[in-house]
Amino acid sequence: MAPGLAIMVAVRADAVVRRGTPADALAAAEVWLRSRKAAVPAIPAPVHTDDDVRHHFRTIVVMERELWVAVDDISADVTGLLVLADSDVDQLYVDPSWCGRGIGSQLLEQAKRLRPDGLWLWTFQANTRARRFYERHDFVAVHATNGSGNEERAPDVRYAWSP
Repeated sequence: MAPGLAIMVAVRADAVVRRGTPADALAAAEVWLRSRKAAVPAIPAPVHTDDDVRHHFRTIVVMERELWVAVDDISADVTGLLVLADSDVDQLYVDPSWCGRGIGSQLLEQAKRLRPDGLWLWTFQANTRARRFYERHDFVAVHATNGSGNEERAPDVRYAWSP
């Protein structure tokens, strides 16, 4: 995408999806932290400190990856995030207080528009809610592991989407 080019996609009447900027790093990290903590024990607790997560968003996510955020246009709060790393959906989280409003679906549809040749992602095997979500969006489980390759050491599953 050309520098300075803003792309906005309607999520709901009062929210939009837009490309994240360095100014969104902290808010996106906070959504990630709230979402991960709310999902325990269905998924493992984060293995990094909150400050490490915030640092990662500031120095890696917004600088080296493609961050997209769902933003409430009334409060300007970040309500969800999508992080793409090439054809991988590296992160997809919706703030727990905004779940069930279609934000995750809109973020995933944005990923499909941006990567029309296909997408990959990992999720924990125990995260049945996420697995159902991805399967509803035409992702197919292609590989399962015992978790030895992830930081949490929890069994995970690789999903693929092909147009």
